Amino acid sequence: MRLKRKKGILYLIADCEGGLAPIEEALRAGVDYLQLREKNISSAEYLRRARAVKGLCEAYRTPLIINDRADIALLCGADGVHLGASDIPVDEARRLLGEGFIIGATAKTAAQAAQAQKKGADYLGSGAFFKTSTKSDAALMEPETYREILSSVTIPDLAIGGLTPENCGLPLSLGADGLAVSGGILRSGDIGGAVRAFRRLLEA
Repeated sequence: MRLKRKKGILYLIADCEGGLAPIEEALRAGVDYLQLREKNISSAEYLRRARAVKGLCEAYRTPLIINDRADIALLCGADGVHLGASDIPVDEARRLLGEGFIIGATAKTAAQAAQAQKKGADYLGSGAFFKTSTKSDAALMEPETYREILSSVTIPDLAIGGLTPENCGLPLSLGADGLAVSGGILRSGDIGGAVRAFRRLLEA
């Protein structure tokens, strides 16, 4: 299921540590996709949370993407999975999940981006653009590297890493198709306001 390249995608990355209410607030405000990214919990708990979030996403007609875990994505009825470099290969995930499933991949170089698209990825995530508490060890993305990534593929690429309404102009000016945001929305103090602020910048 290749996604058409378009500008203005707002992609929320969330976990359930703060409960479901913050996630629902963001969904109500209007994000395009929601990725559930859980760390350091059991598979059983991951599946329980994924099913709860899937119910919310269905209510707001927002596609649910599961981070890392193709098995959890299948079992909870998610719309897609996002795969990092240490997860199962994109082509193997495509074989397992089928053509109708959304598969995203992390790409930090143009070569990785081209390879992910060749293997069947529907979209890419690239960063980090700024330091972020969710991935404190992430290397920062150089602007020229990001331009090379964008020119190497035809599928959407979402900028990620420490993005806020105040600093997201950098990746957007480089040509990002959208923004993948976590703390910039969920830890903003005003979730709905942050979503609307990102929306205005994406639509400008």
